[in-house]
Amino acid sequence: MDVKHKLLRSYEVTSALVHDSQVFEGFPDEDNSRDVRADSEYCSEEKLRELRKWKYREHLQRKGCRHKKLTNREVRSNRTRSGIRSRVEHIFGVEAKRAGSLIVQVIGLVRMKAKVGLRNLAYNLDRYRVLVGTLVLQAYQDCKKPTDTAVQIDFI
Repeated sequence: MDVKHKLLRSYEVTSALVHDSQVFEGFPDEDNSRDVRADSEYCSEEKLRELRKWKYREHLQRKGCRHKKLTNREVRSNRTRSGIRSRVEHIFGVEAKRAGSLIVQVIGLVRMKAKVGLRNLAYNLDRYRVLVGTLVLQAYQDCKKPTDTAVQIDFI
């Protein structure tokens, strides 16, 4: 995901038998930044070693438990990381609101990939419309600002 513009850049669809953390290996690519942000489920020693080997910077959420509470530093770090994660979750919220649910019921992985791909494409097109509309509005407002050479006349 492009964090700055909230556009989906790539996605992966798997069967329900595959856990999200198992898709993690092939996902970071050279076109993205070197920062990886993810849930605490990705925070195993094996995943951290792989990230260091690929020279990625990890920004993983930390998770406390009853007998091992998070330190104040970890709590502050989680709060900082959650700001960017909320942008990612925003996409799922928009897609669920439009479709009525995130549950996709089709038979076959190929159909599932097509349906999810179309949902993501629809989201990106709508987001592009918002981005372009914002730029056009900003350009229009910039044109309407009075300049130093313009003379304003007030009628009484």
